Amino acid sequence: MPRTIRCGLIQAQCEWSPEKFSLAEIKKKMIAKHEHLIADAAKQKVQILGLQELFYGPYFCAEQQTRWYELTEKVPSGPTVTAMQKLAKKHQMVLVVPVYEVEMTGVYFNTAAVIDADGRYLGKYRKHHIPHCHPGFWEKFYFTPGNAGYPVFQTRHARVGAFSGGREDPRSQRRGNCLQPLRHRRRPL
Repeated sequence: MPRTIRCGLIQAQCEWSPEKFSLAEIKKKMIAKHEHLIADAAKQKVQILGLQELFYGPYFCAEQQTRWYELTEKVPSGPTVTAMQKLAKKHQMVLVVPVYEVEMTGVYFNTAAVIDADGRYLGKYRKHHIPHCHPGFWEKFYFTPGNAGYPVFQTRHARVGAFSGGREDPRSQRRGNCLQPLRHRRRPL
């Protein structure tokens, strides 16, 4: 028998300029903004919710500046994933949370953490295809290509596969996710 699963996506503009606010202030404001948007999604009975790529700041890859390394954090023990685990549990909602991950100094990933509806961290996807072309896509300056395959996660509501960058390399991502049965594929863009 078919069942209905309500999914949602959030893509929000960053209104705070790095010329006027510190990166830490921007991150804090963007996370607070998304907390409200997540609560709104919960009121609409969303069960699986994905946030956009690099959701807690502006898309910074249009320039090559080391200051953006300040936005990196560990996954899953960093502050953003930890805060989102609490929200997932509070709202009984699966969250796909993209973060700028640091594995060790100088090794950074464009990562999507998958959190189940009870707040448990299930795992992560690291973006594989890293564009590096003018204008505006200097991603190889910031990110190491993913090394964790194309995982699919069993959540309370469905099997979910997360990936990013499908517009650049969609075939490999579909192949990776399709090797495992899944119900929903999420592109956090």
